Amino acid sequence: MSGLDAMETVRAADGIVHDVGAAWMLDPATPERGKQAGYDNPFAFYFAGRGGVLGDVDAGVVSAAMGWFPPQVVRLFWDEGVAVAGAREAARRYAATCAAWGRDHIGDAGGERLCELAGRVVDAAEGSGLPLFCGWRAEPLADDVPARTAQLVHVLREWRGALHLVATTAAGLAPLEAVLAGSNEDRARFLGWRGDLPDCSALKGRWAEADETTDRLAAAVYERALSAAERAEYAELIRAVGTASLGR
Repeated sequence: MSGLDAMETVRAADGIVHDVGAAWMLDPATPERGKQAGYDNPFAFYFAGRGGVLGDVDAGVVSAAMGWFPPQVVRLFWDEGVAVAGAREAARRYAATCAAWGRDHIGDAGGERLCELAGRVVDAAEGSGLPLFCGWRAEPLADDVPARTAQLVHVLREWRGALHLVATTAAGLAPLEAVLAGSNEDRARFLGWRGDLPDCSALKGRWAEADETTDRLAAAVYERALSAAERAEYAELIRAVGTASLGR
């Protein structure tokens, strides 16, 4: 592969970034490490840990930044989680579990070169309207490569997720509408939505437009951060991380 254009890079890499980022958060070892860090409730660890980079804020701020969850669910678990050790310390402990997962699952895949290229993408991203991404971008990274790789993949996933939230909001979709139009009722239930759910099938076209906008916004960053050859290299290294950590 001699080179990739920016949109090809989005299609080659961003899905793997999403899946690797989801894998460490959903791995049974993560809530176990959270329990060792003082969080008996894994949901409290998730919301306080992931949202803790926003600082000592009301749960409504966290709900706005995360986007896809019912606000009352965010408030319940955020308040419980930050009561353990505060917001910023929760983020630090959550980042440590990400680093530990990287050491367990990534090994040498990607290596220093992926950390370099991924770091350039992260640094090139415009942060306006992306508070959760900016919070994670500002956090220190681990010294060892497997841990740092996992943390950078997490930051990249937060970047893509934040872009998508901006895009769906701009398309006029509320979070629940975006979830149902882009996925299904099972996904909405997984995220905590209860009761009767609306039929959002008529909004699927609007969601597809928002997804295209997300791709376009991400591609613009790949375009300015990396050359065509570097984009191909980045995609190959991301694929290697996916193979190592996801088995595919």
